[in-house]
Amino acid sequence: MFLSFPYEPRKLKATEGRLRAIMDAARLGLKGDRLAIAAGMMPTEYRQLCQFDPVVEYAELKARTETEMKMSAIVHKAAEEGDVKAAMAVLQNQHEWVAKQQINVDIDQRISINQALEMAQARVALVANEPEDVEFKELPQKQKVA
Repeated sequence: MFLSFPYEPRKLKATEGRLRAIMDAARLGLKGDRLAIAAGMMPTEYRQLCQFDPVVEYAELKARTETEMKMSAIVHKAAEEGDVKAAMAVLQNQHEWVAKQQINVDIDQRISINQALEMAQARVALVANEPEDVEFKELPQKQKVA
């Protein structure tokens, strides 16, 4: 089974309907190729339209800004009304608050030279008492079943 997509070159214009479609897609958070497809254009057409007419990029940016303002107002209102998660989100994302991640490790250990010498001698004595003729046996290998 073959699918064919008819291609017919279209004249690109930033019409009111096309700009509205771009803004609607941008309000939903779509970007790039997905925005173009949602707006009823091929990705190459959308890129060309952005190059030829700066109003297209402005429409996308304006829609994103409107949505960001709306969502920001909702989060700020929730924070003002006592929502702790919303307040923390505002502080962390807008005011760069971060949880302190500090670890204090204080080790106060003193080693005397005599104690270090005794420990070293004990390790040497341990190695010296090891038998030198240690036999290593190979583990039996599994036989292949044909």
